[in-house]
Amino acid sequence: MKYFLALLATSFVFSGSAHANIEGDVKVDGSSTVFPITEAVAEEFGKKFPKVRVHVGTSGTGGGFKKFALGETDINDASRTIKDSEREAAKKKGIGFYEVPVAYDGITVVVNKDNTWVDKITVAELKKIWEPNSKVKTWKDIRASWPDRKVLLYGPGTDSGTFDYFTEAINGKAQVSRSEFTKSEDDNVLVQGVEGGKDSLGYFGFSYYVANKDRLRAVPVDNGKGAITPTLDTIRSGQYEPLSRTVYIYVSDQSAKRKEVKEFVNFYIDQAEALVKEVGYVPLDKKLYTEAKVKFNKSVK
Repeated sequence: MKYFLALLATSFVFSGSAHANIEGDVKVDGSSTVFPITEAVAEEFGKKFPKVRVHVGTSGTGGGFKKFALGETDINDASRTIKDSEREAAKKKGIGFYEVPVAYDGITVVVNKDNTWVDKITVAELKKIWEPNSKVKTWKDIRASWPDRKVLLYGPGTDSGTFDYFTEAINGKAQVSRSEFTKSEDDNVLVQGVEGGKDSLGYFGFSYYVANKDRLRAVPVDNGKGAITPTLDTIRSGQYEPLSRTVYIYVSDQSAKRKEVKEFVNFYIDQAEALVKEVGYVPLDKKLYTEAKVKFNKSVK
């Protein structure tokens, strides 16, 4: 089964007889990193609940939380935990939430397939590239043995949870970064950018690398303990640090009272292990999904 990645919101409606008594709409927005998982879940959910429309958009984790806090969406896909400011914005509108972990991800540093000189990169070198007021303009500025050619940088936009996580892990504080790079909340744009130039370097979620591994090359990251390539095993074990992380869905407590939303969240948790693998992410331990489901259903009034 192939799941297409798109920036524009998509809807899923399927025919069938099971659970035909449940109707309604479920509105999801947020992280482009979590989007492939939610899209896959929505497709399978539609087969079981044919009268429920699940709308899935991708405006970035931060952009999604803005809509979530206004009550415009039922669920926010998030590639980081909610910020205090986002929590407060939702609270002002009387919106609480349930945080549901759904998968592990590893932010993947990628270069063009024709790049022959980058065999690995250190955390210190990544900081040198991405820190505010960085002096890096050429590959030689990063490492003296690399060519004196202009480096072309691609990364998520400032509404992206991946941007927040990466900047905190590499630069020590979220949202602190150089400004001179090509930005997009659409990871497909970043893939195309890195693929399009021999001197390109970028970063985004592991699933987008897996989906495009014939077009790009992942760079092993050395945090001082040896260079580690992001794989399902190194991400699951936490060995791929500091760029391994947990991704989530946030469910509005008001929306969760609606049967179609509650059913969708339970279905999401039940199907996550299999579908997370299918779209290229790392599933949580089965025990964590069970705990998440019990906690969610106990909390929903």
